[in-house]
Amino acid sequence: MNDVAPAHTPAPAPRRARVRAPELIGKGGWLNTGGKELTLASLRGKCVIVDFWTFCCINCLHVLDELRELEEKHRDTVVMIGVHSPKFVHEAEHSAVVDAVERYEVHHPVLDDPELATWKQYAVRAWPTLVVIDPEGYIVAQHAGEGHAHAIARLVEELEAEHEAKGTLRRGDGPYVPPEPVATGLRFPGKALLLPSGNLLVSDTTRHQLVELNEDGESVVRRIGSGSRGFTGDSFSEPQGLALLPDGRVVVADTVNHALRTYDPATGTVETVAGTGRQWWQGSPTSGPALEVDLSSPWDVAWWQGKVWIAMAGVHQLWTWDPADGTVEAAAGTTNEGLHDGPAAEAWFAQPSGLAAAGDRLWIADSETSALRYVQDTPDGYVVTSAVGTGLFDFGHRDGDAGQALLQHPLGVTALPDGSVAVSDTYNHALRRYDPATGQVSTLATDLREPSDAVLVGDDIVVVESARHRLTRLRLPEEAVRVAAVAHRTQRAATDVAPGTLRLDVVFQAPTGQKLDIRYGPSTRLLVSSTPPELLATGEGAGTDLFRELALNPDVTEGVLHVSAMAASCDDDPSNEYPACHVHQQDWGVPVRVTADGASRLPLVLAGMGDEG
Repeated sequence: MNDVAPAHTPAPAPRRARVRAPELIGKGGWLNTGGKELTLASLRGKCVIVDFWTFCCINCLHVLDELRELEEKHRDTVVMIGVHSPKFVHEAEHSAVVDAVERYEVHHPVLDDPELATWKQYAVRAWPTLVVIDPEGYIVAQHAGEGHAHAIARLVEELEAEHEAKGTLRRGDGPYVPPEPVATGLRFPGKALLLPSGNLLVSDTTRHQLVELNEDGESVVRRIGSGSRGFTGDSFSEPQGLALLPDGRVVVADTVNHALRTYDPATGTVETVAGTGRQWWQGSPTSGPALEVDLSSPWDVAWWQGKVWIAMAGVHQLWTWDPADGTVEAAAGTTNEGLHDGPAAEAWFAQPSGLAAAGDRLWIADSETSALRYVQDTPDGYVVTSAVGTGLFDFGHRDGDAGQALLQHPLGVTALPDGSVAVSDTYNHALRRYDPATGQVSTLATDLREPSDAVLVGDDIVVVESARHRLTRLRLPEEAVRVAAVAHRTQRAATDVAPGTLRLDVVFQAPTGQKLDIRYGPSTRLLVSSTPPELLATGEGAGTDLFRELALNPDVTEGVLHVSAMAASCDDDPSNEYPACHVHQQDWGVPVRVTADGASRLPLVLAGMGDEG
């Protein structure tokens, strides 16, 4: 297989490899097929795009949206297959996968692979990963991360023409069978807000609406939004966070539209106040007039210190929107995914998804690190601190001292009157409490179903039970619930690597008809770090080459390599002064174990065909 092209040299057009695709197997079985088992033999004659995803992963959700147009345009020749490959323990539950397929409107067959059997057969290393299989059952391309829809669309057109000519293309309907719709008042609600009237406003995420409920939390007063995906008029696309502005309007995190909207309960008016509808990519502006700057999957919003703070889940940052001057700017986070405290500009987050303002602190549910964190305004500027959580790969349900307590993918946080905070511990189906005064974590309630937010109403707390499609009112308990402690680590197998020097290669082959964009300097970026930091003796840091010599510390035998890669390619058309350009990017967290017979080279495929099959 081709090695990595140096950053300063355009990669040659790849010769299409012929690698037989392994069978698709998963203990959880098939969804969206009407109960039928699918095999690659039954899909022969179709272009098959296999999407390895997991429903916690914001990048996976981006890819689902990126591919909707291609899926619709080529529906008679292309079969999309989702292979759900869980990171968290909760994601291995079949019922949770069923919910996620409906929640995110996945309109193609999905294989539930809780034991990562197909993931291992395809040597996948990251979510999301896309594999293209031609109509004769051979793998012809692999892509990790986001930004590949244009390349896959072009490849599909080439495969259609090639196999139409060979007589090996089969047109017609695919195997997708939609499930029966279920009637409920809400459908996977995301966040809730107490209005001055005493009513509750809820983001009815899967129905792309806001719903105002009576004080009872059940009776519908009004629905806001068309109920279909859209970015015009009062249409939303999977709205999430809600926050009340001083002027009485509600600001809405319109997540899949990559925008902030406002809703005026007095007039019913919906207005776009930030975002363009396009997703932010590396190199885009990080400040400026709010309606001219791209955003990326804003998941929650909170009014704090005279601005709206935004949990920008799609780029692992916090941003602000200032209604007074109509500007947005990045306020905390580097876009690197992980858990790193310190000055706001240097902090690392991992899919921040919940915010709550409390005095001089802004609390954050940092979902992918299973962490509770906060931003504090200090004389030296904003500083980020972790209260609970240690990183991307440790999670569970453990109470007690915050230093050893565990959460599992929390999506919401709520400030309580006594100075403590309630955490919607989503994948543990629990409501947890952290008390800064004692440094203790406890459990307030269990037997919730994917709680994603909670709001105080008098002496009660109203929990958004997202997967039960309802709001649940609880009296704030005086005593914690006793829960048996469990601890987990991500179930991906570690990669065996040899001691000494490890060659890291990020494989990137520019799509057909494109070349690396070197008009303004290097078009690639590579960032490497590790957990623990002592795993790497040398080799950490940023650079522009897509390869790196890493020196492993002989005193550390296992850990995680964090690799972030980006490449920009443009249409190779000399006659066009302004060719269309595309950004490809992916973050990997690769568990490694140092052994004498391990590999001395670690290839990671960003786009193209690697050398692992």
